[in-house]
Amino acid sequence: MQAQISWLTDLSTFRVNQEPAHSDHVHYVSAEDAKEDHRVLYQGLDGIWLCKYSSTVRSRPEHFYSKGASREGFLPIMVPGHAELQGLGAVQYINTMYPWEGHVQQRPPYIDPEYNSVLSYVCRFDLASALQDKRVVICFEGVEQAMYLYLNGQFIGYAEDSFTPSEFDITPCLHKEDNELCVEVFKHCKASYVEDQDFFRFSGIFRPTYLYAKPEAHIDDLWARPTVEKDQGLFNLRLKLSYASSFKGSAEYLLQDAKGTPMCSASLLIDDTDTVLVFLEARIPSPNLWSNKDPYLYDLTLILKDEKGGVVEVVPYQVGFRSIAIVDKIMQFNGERLIINGVNRHEWNAERGRAITMADMQEDMEILKRNHISSVRTSHYPNQIPWYSLCDRHGIYLMAEANLESHGSWQKLGKVEPSWNIPGDDPLWTELVLDRARTNFEVFKNHPSILFWSLGNESYAGKAIEAMHQFYKQKDPSRLVHYEGVFHNPQYKATVSDMESQMYAPIERIVEYLEEDASKPFILCEYMHSMGNSCGGLASYDELLNRFPQYQGGYIWDMLDQALWVTDKVTQKRVLRYGGDFCDRASDYEFSGDGLLFADRTEKPCMQEVRYYYALRSR
Repeated sequence: MQAQISWLTDLSTFRVNQEPAHSDHVHYVSAEDAKEDHRVLYQGLDGIWLCKYSSTVRSRPEHFYSKGASREGFLPIMVPGHAELQGLGAVQYINTMYPWEGHVQQRPPYIDPEYNSVLSYVCRFDLASALQDKRVVICFEGVEQAMYLYLNGQFIGYAEDSFTPSEFDITPCLHKEDNELCVEVFKHCKASYVEDQDFFRFSGIFRPTYLYAKPEAHIDDLWARPTVEKDQGLFNLRLKLSYASSFKGSAEYLLQDAKGTPMCSASLLIDDTDTVLVFLEARIPSPNLWSNKDPYLYDLTLILKDEKGGVVEVVPYQVGFRSIAIVDKIMQFNGERLIINGVNRHEWNAERGRAITMADMQEDMEILKRNHISSVRTSHYPNQIPWYSLCDRHGIYLMAEANLESHGSWQKLGKVEPSWNIPGDDPLWTELVLDRARTNFEVFKNHPSILFWSLGNESYAGKAIEAMHQFYKQKDPSRLVHYEGVFHNPQYKATVSDMESQMYAPIERIVEYLEEDASKPFILCEYMHSMGNSCGGLASYDELLNRFPQYQGGYIWDMLDQALWVTDKVTQKRVLRYGGDFCDRASDYEFSGDGLLFADRTEKPCMQEVRYYYALRSR
């Protein structure tokens, strides 16, 4: 297959040759390696690559991936990282509008090639010995925006969902030594219309990239579904296995409590079928329930063995038992009324933008726990994979949002004007956004911290978003589904969200709903807007929790400022710069500074207010 530039605007093509999305489990070659997190079958590719920046599509080095192609003008670049923060392209912050507003006039799915920069990446590597003579997959955990992948001069595949893993089988084109990996990244494509989030607009490979090998028998997908039924733990386990047609052996699992005491186990024989779906079920009498106060996790270990009993693969995973349901129009968690002490959280680091590290995530977790914040909305895209496990271990309730926001297509100059909003009712856009819902679900479905699937943010409403809701309810009825944008299009009120969700609603409007309608539980998916001298009205919202059981809290906007460290040319001091400080036009200027924390993670005075009232309602 040949790569086509037309895919950038072709609504029927949003993934080419990608591996199916699957759970975020890690596999090992032995129990000892699993215990030490020794990932023998993984090879990281992060580090210094070469890259050339082209300001337009036409000016890019079109065949740079070919054998012997010139590398003139290619410069070192750190991967992961944003190109704009390494001197390649302009920094721009914008909220509701599209980044090209005021520069070019275009409508979806068209993208003007003269206002679309391109990054041409090159990475050379030798294949680690442990991966040789095996099936090898490459994983890009995050690339903004559209990427074409080549290996040793051959086209591999295409992807354009910036915030979920894109994986490709590269085995046929892979050499043991001297591999040349080339990635062509376009800043804009049709997906830019549905990734119009309120943030700095960056481009490039900004999350980890790595290779992994699959042994002769491999667990492709894991879905552990612990549920709570009448005080009994029902543990359902589904495994999708793939292996060589000649393989014979067994699949075993063991579930242990936090002290290492075995709770249940099983073993099944594997025949010589190419693929198999294993389904196991067991009951755990009165399991310890997972919650914010007690994030109790059980250790699940899966082991594949060959016919002689030799270990082929080991997969460890932690699972938690908890329940979330609506009872008498009230959200109940583990049988009790749920109160959300929440915050919206963009991934951010003042040095690296959205290319955050594990240290950033751990610091954020400490801040959440210190300030009695019990729930996070992943605004407005799937977060880095480790974040979900951190939330499992620390008892943070997640609203897991899909990568969807099309704000600029229906809200113009502050008014609701949906004449060309997307995804709307268009079946072509429907398939594109359904793919985003599917990937979000498949990657993160095992995490007990996820109480809600969220369909995205500020994308109006229509049949496409309704289809996303139906997908989640069919695949995972054990969780609730959230979407706020239907507030602007009540035609779909009954079919896209399990709860009434609004933004920045004044007290009077909330009371009106709860006294006159109250057909669903009520939350504020964004409120307070922590900008300037804000959050002083938190007491008024807190008081509603006493008056109305169906009012169940909300998520403050947002956790930390989006600002970047720069060295002032006059004073030579390092200072934080916000939107508009980079000669970026169009821009929404200092609107990027609306966090409970400054961009360096120093707490603002308003955090005292949050800490006080959230402590009163800590659940």
